Amino acid sequence: MATVYDIIQGISQAAANAYDGAQYENYSYDGTSRTAGLKREKGDPIRDSRVMDGFGVRIAGPKLFISYHSEVPLSDFHNKKLDEEIEQTYADIVKFLKKEYKVLTKEALSLTDDGPADILLQNASKIRTWVECQKVYTIGNMKDVIAVNEPSENRLEDNFRKFLELGTDKRPSNDKRKKSDK
Repeated sequence: MATVYDIIQGISQAAANAYDGAQYENYSYDGTSRTAGLKREKGDPIRDSRVMDGFGVRIAGPKLFISYHSEVPLSDFHNKKLDEEIEQTYADIVKFLKKEYKVLTKEALSLTDDGPADILLQNASKIRTWVECQKVYTIGNMKDVIAVNEPSENRLEDNFRKFLELGTDKRPSNDKRKKSDK
């Protein structure tokens, strides 16, 4: 069974293997092509116009946050099925991460989504529009990790507690200030 460090390192390396150009055999480090389901992987990089998109991962406790960003044409700005397309992109990204994690660590990665993606669609002009998304997954392999939002328990040692109780609110004899009514 892998440690928490091994899981984090495996997820990070799997996400790093989705660099731009990894879909071509001659650009990858080991000669195998990798597709993560991104828009930039379609078409020829020299002849076709490039679509800027990508994803990043971060881990907080047992949660995996996948952030996705992409430029979208103005016609997609009014697309009613944009959320379904983004959910499919997330499914492709998760499939890629699981496959790469399995290749790197020889173990399976368990990810369950915690709900729909948070989507923010913006435009800067009549030409430039982009989408920023974030989706949260629970990592099933990380059992011994404490969630970030859980309250901490009071673990004050008895000796330190007794020391704090020795303190008083007495004023020194040379203090000539008037007592406040606080």
